[in-house]
Amino acid sequence: MTDSITIEVAFALPERQLICAVTVPKGTTASEAVIQSGIEEEFDELILADNPSLGIFGKAIKGDQVLKPGERVEIYRALKVDPKEVRKRRAAEAKQRRAEGET
Repeated sequence: MTDSITIEVAFALPERQLICAVTVPKGTTASEAVIQSGIEEEFDELILADNPSLGIFGKAIKGDQVLKPGERVEIYRALKVDPKEVRKRRAAEAKQRRAEGET
C-alpha cells in the first residue's frame, strides 16, 4: 500500500487554464495540495495568500478538507459583479424597454 495519492489542481482565466497532476502524501488538505502544486507560480493573478475559494469538481469546500485519490481541487476567482445584481439590472432594463415600447 502506498503512502501517497495523485490529485489534480486547476485554475482558469478567460484566456488560459491549467490543470496540474500532483502526487501528495495521504492526509494532504486541499490548501496544502494547492501550495504543493506550484500553480501560483504560473499565474501572476493568483495569490494564494488571499485565501481563494476552493472546490472539488464544482462543489465548494474548505481548505482543510483532506483529499481522496483522483480528486480535482479547483481554485475559484473572486466574482467581479454579484450575479444577483446583474439579473436585477437586466430585469429592470427589460421592463423599461417594454414600457417604452407600449407608449
